[in-house]
Amino acid sequence: MTTTNRVCRAGVIVPLAMLLFLIGCQSTPPVAPAEARIPTEAERSAEEAQSVAVASLGKQAEVLVHGDLALTGAEQVLAADRMSAGATGNHSGAESKTALVTRAAILERNAGKWSQVLLCDEHLKNQRGYLGTGSSATASGWRLEYRQDPQAGLVIRFTPMVIPGGSQHVGEETETKSPAFEVRWNKNAKRYQSFDQSHERYLSEIPSLGPAESILK
Repeated sequence: MTTTNRVCRAGVIVPLAMLLFLIGCQSTPPVAPAEARIPTEAERSAEEAQSVAVASLGKQAEVLVHGDLALTGAEQVLAADRMSAGATGNHSGAESKTALVTRAAILERNAGKWSQVLLCDEHLKNQRGYLGTGSSATASGWRLEYRQDPQAGLVIRFTPMVIPGGSQHVGEETETKSPAFEVRWNKNAKRYQSFDQSHERYLSEIPSLGPAESILK
């Protein structure tokens, strides 16, 4: 083989090797940076629930539970402001959970828009009026018990926080002398309402309570 032929063959082999190397490099898929990870549907749902909770109750709002709470197909969020950092709530049973709160709300999404369908601040109220017995006394704290019933959906029990003698008190859990109000979704009325003490029927809302008896000094 002449020197000229060897040079020509070398001239062919070197570019071919470089071409194969470049093809091999291009076939390796690029690694996506960690910050480009797409959030899961569950993560997006949790972020949206927290966002609407804050919009409703403020930056201290905490999402207690969210999802199809009323078993209607609409997404709902139960959010609350806890009384203090120490009042973290506890499991009161295999199914129920408890939290000591100053305010709570249920938000519902319909047609892409969120609205408040239940509010617990000094009183309990839905879109139509006040729930419970119609007492004009205001509460500054509540014991909130909630559980998800497979048939009835979300069941909430609101108990005003009081101390012996009947005065209401915030900051510690004590004996209660005020009745508890059980609230759940009324499928016929299509809203949250309270039950009577016999748990046999829903109570209608009260449009107005009159002058409130505030206990805040």
